[in-house]
Amino acid sequence: MKILIIEDDINLASTLARRLTKYGFNCEIAHNQSEALLSARRFLPATILLDMKLGNDNGLALIKPLRSLLTHAHIVLLTGFASIATAVEAMRLGANDYLTKPVDMATLLKALNQERDTAITLDVATTVMSPERLEWEHIQQVLHSNNGNVSSTARQLNMHRRTLQRKLQKKPVQH
Repeated sequence: MKILIIEDDINLASTLARRLTKYGFNCEIAHNQSEALLSARRFLPATILLDMKLGNDNGLALIKPLRSLLTHAHIVLLTGFASIATAVEAMRLGANDYLTKPVDMATLLKALNQERDTAITLDVATTVMSPERLEWEHIQQVLHSNNGNVSSTARQLNMHRRTLQRKLQKKPVQH
């Protein structure tokens, strides 16, 4: 099965391609919107792994052009900044699946091997994030928007800088 990986992180894209190749997928990588559309036209993938943040661009903006170009393609949106609002927006625009990074290979393979003709049913128990995970995701998003500046992030979150530093030292909580 042909799969197009649209990911601006070169290392992650290469790792995904290597791992998916071991499972029998024929992979091609694109790192930005223009590469993605060119690759989609030329490669004609059955499945697309699309990162939500492509440098300064938003992967959500690519869903409609990809969907119109490849009407039967299975589009899986990957994001490190998960939220219910973006999940709903992605599905409304035409994505078939929405997965949060870091994604384990079993979950990714399940999404890729899912029957594309069947309706997607979301299991509430597995899609609702714990409050701790939601807090961690929000902190990461605000930290990213402040270009990694901990002091600015702490001020924006109305949190003491040392408290924020302690939270950042912890590993992310699983869903």
